[in-house]
Amino acid sequence: YDDLDGGSIASSLGIDDARKKLLQSAKGNVLEIGVGTGLNLESYDFDSINSLTLVDISEGMLSQAKLRLKEKQVGDTPIKFVQADATSELTSLFGEDKFDTVVDTFSLCVMGNEGAKHCLEEMAMVVKKQEDGGQILLIENTRASNPLLGYYQDITASTAADVGGKGCIYNQNVGEMIKQTKGLQIVREEAFAA
Repeated sequence: YDDLDGGSIASSLGIDDARKKLLQSAKGNVLEIGVGTGLNLESYDFDSINSLTLVDISEGMLSQAKLRLKEKQVGDTPIKFVQADATSELTSLFGEDKFDTVVDTFSLCVMGNEGAKHCLEEMAMVVKKQEDGGQILLIENTRASNPLLGYYQDITASTAADVGGKGCIYNQNVGEMIKQTKGLQIVREEAFAA
């Protein structure tokens, strides 16, 4: 599982470095959705984090993340594991404007297009407003800006999702989804292998 989001291919594409760089920006009370096996735990700067809430829909994934956490030094940072559906339950569980940072790496693609849109709406509600220091940090698969590569993604996305891509629809237009989500705007965007 981790080889799809981490491992040698991700490293050769610069994704591991991008993950570490992005997650070093997480601060305050942090919510990570789609925590999976806890692959991101190695990249956080726990000196900048007051609390970390880790959400996944799968109890099995949360169990793996708990095992990974035992191997990591996190100081006195309180960490909470929550089994929940990030497409519909974040606001009801946590309330609005509760987190300084919301993190998602490679989970919108497994939620399907409608699920990803709902998840972005939930994230927009639980994160503090930008003027209050709130931020959402994302690393996501998205449709390539290169027309030829984008076309290739379009014709192969369903098959790739079904045949070993852990259900990931890698041709979603995440940037457009963000632009259409009330309360969200793209402050900075970097493309890898686009």
